[in-house]
Amino acid sequence: MKKIIALMLAVVFALSMIACSSDNAKTTSTAETKTEAKTGDADSTNKDEKKTLVMGTSANFPPYEYIENEEITGIDAEIAAAIAEKLGMKLEIKDMEFESIIPAITQHSIDIGLAGMTVNEERLESVNFSDSYAKGVQVVIVTEDSSIATIDDLEGKKIGVQSGTTGDIYCTDDYGQENVKQFTNGALATAALKNGQVDCVVIDSEPAKAFVASNTGLKILKTTYADEDYAAAIAKDNEELLKKVNDALAELKSEGKLDAIINKYIPAEGKAE
Repeated sequence: MKKIIALMLAVVFALSMIACSSDNAKTTSTAETKTEAKTGDADSTNKDEKKTLVMGTSANFPPYEYIENEEITGIDAEIAAAIAEKLGMKLEIKDMEFESIIPAITQHSIDIGLAGMTVNEERLESVNFSDSYAKGVQVVIVTEDSSIATIDDLEGKKIGVQSGTTGDIYCTDDYGQENVKQFTNGALATAALKNGQVDCVVIDSEPAKAFVASNTGLKILKTTYADEDYAAAIAKDNEELLKKVNDALAELKSEGKLDAIINKYIPAEGKAE
């Protein structure tokens, strides 16, 4: 009888060990599945992030970038969207002060800067630039009754500029900081001209046309201050993106899409020579 009981106990113990082993296997399998799912989600998130091209701009520079119906639009916004499409990416646009764009690029909080930005030696120390996609011309806005008739007449005058732009850089170099008043955007500089706070405003020809059109009593001098090339700014350690952007720009140019975007906002007869 004792042998029978001992045998029965042995069978029960063996069965319980098998059950425990099976439960442990199930638990381990479930844990591994959860880990794999989490890893898969992270990979998916990283891929999604890489599928977005983040552009920085300063949306108060018409027709290159401005806000319409609560959305950023303009030449740079459309060119960036066309580039993103070529790269198989979504476009995200961040609006910021013009002076913040290059620091945002170097800190990698944005991928690319398009803001009617001129290529110059100072900026090339911090970022790389794509091939030029448009030409810019710096002009002078004055009141219709102004005594300023040519660039030579700017000596000793109070000049309004958008802070951080090439107009700011040129005028500060040429006439001294004491004769230059910086504003966060061209609209404020133009308002200061109307109010008599400055004697003129130096800014790109296209936004100058928009500002003069919306403000009576102002005009643009026929002489130009400087000719420039506009390009996209990209971090120096992102050579891969620089090449992709240049390839995309070349394709857009050959397809006629680049000129079509610019001509949409700046009719051929309205372009500066």
